[in-house]
Amino acid sequence: MLKIQKYAAIDIGSNAVRLLISNIIEQDDEPVIFKKNSLVRVPIRLGSDVFLNGEISEYNQNRMVDTMTAFSLIMKSHGIVRYKACATSAMREAKNSAPLVDMISKKCNIKIDIIDGEEEAAIIAETDLHRFIDPNKTYLYVDVGGGSTEFSIINNGVKIKSKSFKIGTVRLLNDIVKNETWRELEQWVKENTKEYYKIELIGSGGNINKIFKISGKDAGKPLTYFYLTSYYKMLQNYSYEERITKLNLNQDRADVIIPATRIYLSAMKWSGAKDIYVPKIGLSDGIIKSIYHETVSSILV
Repeated sequence: MLKIQKYAAIDIGSNAVRLLISNIIEQDDEPVIFKKNSLVRVPIRLGSDVFLNGEISEYNQNRMVDTMTAFSLIMKSHGIVRYKACATSAMREAKNSAPLVDMISKKCNIKIDIIDGEEEAAIIAETDLHRFIDPNKTYLYVDVGGGSTEFSIINNGVKIKSKSFKIGTVRLLNDIVKNETWRELEQWVKENTKEYYKIELIGSGGNINKIFKISGKDAGKPLTYFYLTSYYKMLQNYSYEERITKLNLNQDRADVIIPATRIYLSAMKWSGAKDIYVPKIGLSDGIIKSIYHETVSSILV
């Protein structure tokens, strides 16, 4: 017997806000299928407010209410049965996040959970990583966001350790990442990867997904350290305007793609990884899986 339900995940990041709608397909004696149905992304960039001024501007509060109203209507149109909305780094640090969450709950009927970095890393780890990894290998999983980057060590198919660092694309753009934080990250990566003979990276986030798409590589094939270094140097030879007009990057991608690439390259250098795999999964995918497996709370519509 076939049963299909729709779940929704809302990821409120420091650079963009996303709504992922997935079909949950269940059949007798068959593994459940998670099929992406729709993805909507709005580049609100809350981090530009919060990391500089400590709070979300009135302009972006209004944009958030408008976006969540739209998301609520889209979920209603799709017939969503369960959803979870998670806010990460920017909302964690905003002084006025609580009243904004309350306003969105009342005006848009969407309840938002502000999660910490460790919970974010745990939810991301719920994704279908096992489909993309070799159980006999060791990986450093790197999820780059606007406000923070989550790192996980995966050995023989098992997550060994995770840590979240306040190094993200929007923070780097605004030059507010301390050298001390970079040193702490470098030490963590080196310390936790040194015991493994060979390690490979798994990268997630919109920027590495975009780079992978541009590379023209077949799904499942990695990008090399050499390729990523060459692409990084090429990006720096173009102005912001040229990255939009000549490289065909969206305006909200054309600036953050450089600091994002720097984070991936740093992680590869410190871990000794020569390849980075890009399975195109992230927090939204992890939220959907976590709702289904009931490892997080969710809202029944």
